[in-house]
Amino acid sequence: MSDFRLAPHSFLNSFRTADPSERMNLISRHLREDVVFDVACPVNRLSGRDAVLSGFFEPLQSALSHIRRRDEIFIGGPNRREPGGHWIASVTHYVGNFEVPLFGIKPSGHLVFLRAGEFYRIEPDGQISEAKIILDLLDLMRQTGRFPLPQMLGTEMLFPGPATHDGVLPAEQADGEKTLDLCEAMLADLKAFDPETFTSKGQTGDEGYWHDDMLWYGPGGIGSNYRWSGFEKDHRASFLTAFPDRVGGDHYCRIGNGNFAAVSGWPSMTMTHQGDYLGEPASGKSLTLRVMDFYRCASGKIMENWVLLDYLDLFQQMGRDLIEESNSKA
Repeated sequence: MSDFRLAPHSFLNSFRTADPSERMNLISRHLREDVVFDVACPVNRLSGRDAVLSGFFEPLQSALSHIRRRDEIFIGGPNRREPGGHWIASVTHYVGNFEVPLFGIKPSGHLVFLRAGEFYRIEPDGQISEAKIILDLLDLMRQTGRFPLPQMLGTEMLFPGPATHDGVLPAEQADGEKTLDLCEAMLADLKAFDPETFTSKGQTGDEGYWHDDMLWYGPGGIGSNYRWSGFEKDHRASFLTAFPDRVGGDHYCRIGNGNFAAVSGWPSMTMTHQGDYLGEPASGKSLTLRVMDFYRCASGKIMENWVLLDYLDLFQQMGRDLIEESNSKA
């Protein structure tokens, strides 16, 4: 088949700058009439073109004046998970001046980079029939100066693009299936861990999955870190202490494209809240977590990992409304 990535890439990047009179025409051409978008909390499920337009596209258009989309990764491939099909996955930023409330979040009146992870199912006719989208609204609150959680464990930063600068529509410079094989093997071994050291077999060292100089870019609430030691200290130790029985990998999509791979579950994880986490005392509640992971690999090692988590949904399950908490801050 022809490069199925091109039409959705053009649509997603041209829609924001299109004349308002043309937007419904673009929606009709590129979205199935019965399209379903699952968007991070508090949006959740949108069914049909009209709901997607009014519940996702238009709120972003209104909130971020002169909005632009800046893709850092945009890949596509056949989905290894049922029901198969061809999928697109992207890491992007929505850029604009935050002047109107977005999904209840108070605006800052200043420039923001709203990061997003996006997965789209592309039908043989080129139309989008399904989407899963995580907007990092928690990081958006940080950018407004009204962050409702404790200081991040890692480093607060803008998501960078791949170090190789080739994440958007990568050429088939490597076998995407082999890239995905590497990431799947890593995920399989990551499930088991030593409860005292938080290590898992096969992750590091000469025969390990991760490069010694791995970079892990985390979402709002966690932050980013460098090398495996930084990953354990700034994310894994606190997460596994709070959720030691977590089970992940329940993915609806896994794709590889060149040196890149992407996986996502909605939700991916089930777990019990057994320890304090980001200021929230252990509750004993059963929780789920929506997850998106994007990887860049080279020479048989994972070099970079971009992670989007729906923490507004997670904390809502704990009984907290982080949007309300953010808005109550001065």
